[in-house]
This record gives sequence, C-alpha cells and structure tokens, in this order.
Amino acid sequence: MNAANGDNGFLYELEIEVEEEVTLVETSRSEEAAELPVTEWLFDPADADREEMGLRGLLGAVEALEGDHRPEEPRA
Repeated sequence: MNAANGDNGFLYELEIEVEEEVTLVETSRSEEAAELPVTEWLFDPADADREEMGLRGLLGAVEALEGDHRPEEPRA
C-alpha cells in the first residue's frame, strides 16, 4: 500500500464518519426543539445548526481532498 492509497482510505473513512454525524444532526429536529419552551430544550437548536454547518464544511473539504487523490483518467 502506498501513501496515496493510505491517505485515500483515511479520507474515505473520514467522509463516512462525517456523513453519519451530519445525519445525526439533521435528525435532531432542531426546528421542533426551537418551538418548545427553553426549559424543555435538551440542546440549544442554534448549536445544532452551527454544528451542521461546520460538518458540511468539513465534508466538502474531505471531498475536495479525495478528488485530489483520485488517479487521473486517460484523456481520449
């Protein structure tokens, strides 16, 4: 295994982890929580929204790095 394949494997695993975290944040239903009285919040809906934005940024960065590690396709 060369370094490029190892890096790509790591990036692929990281992408899967981040996608799972995004799914968890999406299913947290922050919109519904915001409608409840503050005393009933289990989490601050604004924190969930910020976390989702950060995770989406991280996911985009990982995808960009993966693109840099993909082998070049022969041109026709």
